[in-house]
Amino acid sequence: MTDYSVPSHLQDTLQLLTNTGLTTADVWYHGTASGVLNNILEQGLTRAGDQTLRERQLKTLSTIGHSTTEQAEPIFLTQSKELAYYWAEEKVHSRNLYLQGNETPVVLAVNLPSDLAQQVSTDAGGAALVLEPGNAYLLFLKERYEAAGIEFPEINPFDADRSVYLDWLGLAYLAHDISAAYLQVVEA
Repeated sequence: MTDYSVPSHLQDTLQLLTNTGLTTADVWYHGTASGVLNNILEQGLTRAGDQTLRERQLKTLSTIGHSTTEQAEPIFLTQSKELAYYWAEEKVHSRNLYLQGNETPVVLAVNLPSDLAQQVSTDAGGAALVLEPGNAYLLFLKERYEAAGIEFPEINPFDADRSVYLDWLGLAYLAHDISAAYLQVVEA
């Protein structure tokens, strides 16, 4: 159903899935593109995000009269290497489309100190994914649930508890920069 072929060393969703959703441990994961890896390993994950891609997107949007303001983005995290890979593929697609590159997906392990780990929040912005018919991420996730023999829940974003977006969809964020000292590339 999905076009993603996840490398075997990143396939962990089946081990993380339970009848109450995805388990969470001390390590988080972040998906990104190879073109920004060196910068991330030097400066960490910053809320400024991918400035090169943002500038190109804004330039493209300005040609049709769209204007926007700069704002700090949270750092998106998930408890699964496999789900981080999905988001890395999405990042690669955007960068290759706008920057005409040939980048590849990268998954980072994020080992946060306890003070930052306590500030990881459920990304209730996942409600937008639930509202979008045929959302590719949800289709990808549903395939994993089906493979694990676990029924994917029907989520009503209008009355769902925030925890649903982390527990069932693997969506979290941190509203702070993350030092490169807490990051490690996940390799085979």
